[in-house]
Amino acid sequence: MRLLFLGDIVGRPGRNAVIERLPGLRDRWRLDCVVINGENSAGGFGITEAICDEILAAGADAITLGNHSWDQRETLVFIERQPRLLRPVNFPPGTPGRGANLIDTRSGARVLVVNVMGRLYMDPLDDPFAAVDRELETCPLGQVADAIIVDVHAEATSEKEAMGYHLDGRASLVVGTHTHVPTADHRVLPGGTAYMSDAGMCGDYDSVLGMQKEEAIRRFLQKTPGTRLEPGLGEGTLSGIAVETDDRTGLARRVAAVRLGPNLEETWPRFWD
Repeated sequence: MRLLFLGDIVGRPGRNAVIERLPGLRDRWRLDCVVINGENSAGGFGITEAICDEILAAGADAITLGNHSWDQRETLVFIERQPRLLRPVNFPPGTPGRGANLIDTRSGARVLVVNVMGRLYMDPLDDPFAAVDRELETCPLGQVADAIIVDVHAEATSEKEAMGYHLDGRASLVVGTHTHVPTADHRVLPGGTAYMSDAGMCGDYDSVLGMQKEEAIRRFLQKTPGTRLEPGLGEGTLSGIAVETDDRTGLARRVAAVRLGPNLEETWPRFWD
C-alpha cells in the first residue's frame, strides 16, 4: 500500500496547497490512503464543516485534529455526523466525535486511523499510550486493518518517540504533528513501523509556524495585548511523509519525507517516480 500523511493545515495557504496539489499527487503516486491533520485549517484555529468537506473532496481519506479541535464551536456538532474527522482518542468519555476509525479507502483497503494527543506541555488528558493500545487491540494490523496510521499530536519529541517505539511492529506509521516544523528523522523502526517526529505543516513557511510574522514577533518583544494571530499570506507548502507498506504484514518497507512548495528544499518519494 502507498500511504501519504500531511501535517497540520494552517489557514488558507495550507488549504489552497492541499486542494491544488493533492488530486494530482493521488494519481501520480497511485496513493491508497491520504490522512491530513486539519486542526488549524480555519484561519489557524480549528476546522469548519465546509473546510472539512473541502479537504475530503480534494482527496483526503481522513482528517485528524488536536488541541485546537473545538476552536470552531460548530465542530462539536458536525463531528458526530462525519466519521472521517477524528479528534484525539484520549479526550474524556462523553466528548463528541471519535478518536479512531477503520476507513474504507478508494482502493478497497481498510486503514485504521488513530488520533491521540500527548500530555507533556499539553492539556492533561487520559493516558495516550493506554488509549492507543485499546484501539490497536480491537483492530490488529494484518488481521482486521490492512494498515494503521497513528497521528501523535504532541509538543515533546520524547513523548512522540516513545510512542513510536511502543507501537513498533503494531502500526504501519506513527507520525507526530503540532509543532509545524518538519523533522529529518523519518525512518523505519526495527519492528517495521514507519516513524517521523513531526510531519511539519501545510502552510506558508515565510511565517512563524504558519502565522504572520509581525504579531508573533511583537508578542516576544512586548508582553502586552495585541491583535489576533492571522495565517501567513504567501504560497503554501505541503509537508508530510510517504510510506510504502508490505501487502502481507501491513508494516513499512520504504519511507520518504514530502516537502512541495516554496521556502523549504523540496523532496518527495523518488522511489514512486
